[in-house]
Amino acid sequence: MLKILIILVFLIILVSLGTALYHLIMHKESSAKMVKALTYRIGISLALFILLSIAFMTGLIQPSGIGMQMQLQKAAQQQNR
Repeated sequence: MLKILIILVFLIILVSLGTALYHLIMHKESSAKMVKALTYRIGISLALFILLSIAFMTGLIQPSGIGMQMQLQKAAQQQNR
């Protein structure tokens, strides 16, 4: 459920960027609608960052990938010493 929410928020961010691009292309000069779309994108991105931080701190999501694998290998090497 959380992964779907994160994906939806990313899609909303992309839509906001697309909207800003559209207004930039169509209105050539500074557009209030473009500024508003970019402001929404910043707010949504900040909300996503806070959501991910809370999810990580509460254990709803776990880190994985190259960085996590390197940390596990480093811990295993220190235990073998």
